[in-house]
Amino acid sequence: MTRPVYINGIGSVSAQKTFDNSVFLEDVTYRSDTIINVISPDYKSYIPPAAARRMAKGIKMSTVSAKTAIQEADLEENKIDAIIVGTGLGCIGDSEKFVRDIIDNNEQYLTPTRFIQSSHNTVAGQLALGMGCKGHNFTYVHSAISFESALLDAKLQLENKEADNILVGGVDELVDHHIDTHRLIEHIKQEPVATMAVLKSGTKGAIFSEGAHFFVLSGEKSHSCHAELVGVSTFNNLSKNQVSEKARSFLEENNLTSDSIDLIILGYNGDVEFDGYYDGLANGLFSNTCQIYYKHLVGEFDTASGFAFWLGNKIIRHHNIPPVLRLNSVEVSEPKLILCYNQYRGENHSFTLLRKC
Repeated sequence: MTRPVYINGIGSVSAQKTFDNSVFLEDVTYRSDTIINVISPDYKSYIPPAAARRMAKGIKMSTVSAKTAIQEADLEENKIDAIIVGTGLGCIGDSEKFVRDIIDNNEQYLTPTRFIQSSHNTVAGQLALGMGCKGHNFTYVHSAISFESALLDAKLQLENKEADNILVGGVDELVDHHIDTHRLIEHIKQEPVATMAVLKSGTKGAIFSEGAHFFVLSGEKSHSCHAELVGVSTFNNLSKNQVSEKARSFLEENNLTSDSIDLIILGYNGDVEFDGYYDGLANGLFSNTCQIYYKHLVGEFDTASGFAFWLGNKIIRHHNIPPVLRLNSVEVSEPKLILCYNQYRGENHSFTLLRKC
């Protein structure tokens, strides 16, 4: 018999003030832009300044998020058996700088630091070095399902008793070249859009952002437990008509129906070409279910669904749904089952199911 998987600690660095786990979206930052950066914590409170100066932004964000999750789980760092990270772009900032150095220096006199920190698995490796973790260390680079791939790996290991405590995270950072290319191909909105008006923009593209979200997943429930991870399922390509069918099948696999779900978290990002994938669930299968969204607050990036996962855990713990997240007026006082659905530009669909424990 497989054992359940519990989320005992959570951490987030995002475009909102989420690095402080003692509060929950009580002070929301509103913007009107096409690009939004994270609200950075005081990194020197978590990382020695000399070390922080050599770290890419993605590594710094991840270090804060990971340490917050481990601290909340009340674990010593040497109790982490494995580190699994999902990322769409890795430390793309150092990759960009390294290539620029090659060109500017005519392929000579290059320092190795930027090359070492330019690979996708840099975050997982740096966390392991800092914590002294010699266990399973893996990075998934699967575009918009990178985070879910990491979750699935951890879930299987814990269910099969191959580990007891696993640090799982998703991280992506913004850099100028990435912004410029995606603006050129109109994946980023051309005109600034106000936070609360993003779904009414009627334009192509999304508001791009960045963030790091880490979680301690365990085979044993602790006093700090937020929720149980019931299931994760991903699909590369689905038509709009298939989304509801796959959602229903996913719930059936977990012995549930759409009526069982108390709250659904949808990844609407204001892209008029692709938000229709969410409409099928919002107006059909889950039309009588409490619905919320989140990318108007934290933007779009490959591992943005990590924020939805953080959100689900927070809502279950706090028994509270901040009004700024609401899509409809259906009330639920204490959500026990939460479904997250995300996709990006019609590809890489994911369903994640959380249960109060």
